[in-house]
Amino acid sequence: MLTGKKIAVLMGGKSAEREISLMSGRAIEASLHRQGCAVVAIDPDETVAERLRQEKVELVVNALHGRFGEDGTIQGFLEILRIPYTGSGVLASAIGMNKVMTKRLLVLHGIPTPTFSVLRSSGPAAGGPRGLPVGLDCPVVVKPSSEGSTIGVTIVERPSLAEAAYREAFRYGEEILVEEYIEGHEVTAGLLEESPLPLVEIVPKEAFYDYQAKYTKGMTEYIVPARLPQDVTQKVQGLALKTHQVIGCRGCTRVDFRVDPRGRPFVLEINTVPGMTETSLLPKAAEAAGMTYDQLVAKIVQSAVRA
Repeated sequence: MLTGKKIAVLMGGKSAEREISLMSGRAIEASLHRQGCAVVAIDPDETVAERLRQEKVELVVNALHGRFGEDGTIQGFLEILRIPYTGSGVLASAIGMNKVMTKRLLVLHGIPTPTFSVLRSSGPAAGGPRGLPVGLDCPVVVKPSSEGSTIGVTIVERPSLAEAAYREAFRYGEEILVEEYIEGHEVTAGLLEESPLPLVEIVPKEAFYDYQAKYTKGMTEYIVPARLPQDVTQKVQGLALKTHQVIGCRGCTRVDFRVDPRGRPFVLEINTVPGMTETSLLPKAAEAAGMTYDQLVAKIVQSAVRA
């Protein structure tokens, strides 16, 4: 099925996650070449429509991370061009990219998520010092509403450090999230066409699973399957699927969790375009399920063909 279509892998782009997107895209491109596909890599700019037409592209594999790739922008563009693409559609992509909207939907549907508050760069408190939002105590996590790869994220241990964390997060947008920090296991649940994959437990060498820990070999230990009781594992996988369905996702997604010492899972966020680098979590989960990287790529592409 894959070798009968001209496939473009979109990678790079203009977001803060450009370098990671290039790594994901190149790995996918190499996989498709190994599988005998006619494939072209495109780093999208203002000429992307012309490139897609020139190359006679029939299907797009979206490896764009962050803004313009995960937020519904490229999805809407491809729908206008009537080119099938991998991953979720316009609305689900836009919601999944926005952590505030995601969390509001989680709360609405009774899916456990850490207590949170939203701050904006404009408004009554703009320009002056801001303390912790009412109802939250340290430690808290401060993050941009619409960034991935832990970009702009700070764990605030003392109230006096909150203002600096806000300034850092506001560098990436006008809306930020201040969230209760949950002690415990950090795990992620991959879904492939609504089928759960083994959970991956994330154990960074440093205290915080930041950008460096994510993308530097040896900085993080990944344990698959996660060291959780079977009933907790099943609960996490069930909540991941419910999150995927509530937001309206399709194809493959990855839902990130914290599991507290009492075994209670809390959804942090959903990734509608999971990373596909050699250190990425979805390929690790697929490997634990007996799937090679090439088989995972084939399934992702086939989901776009069926859509």
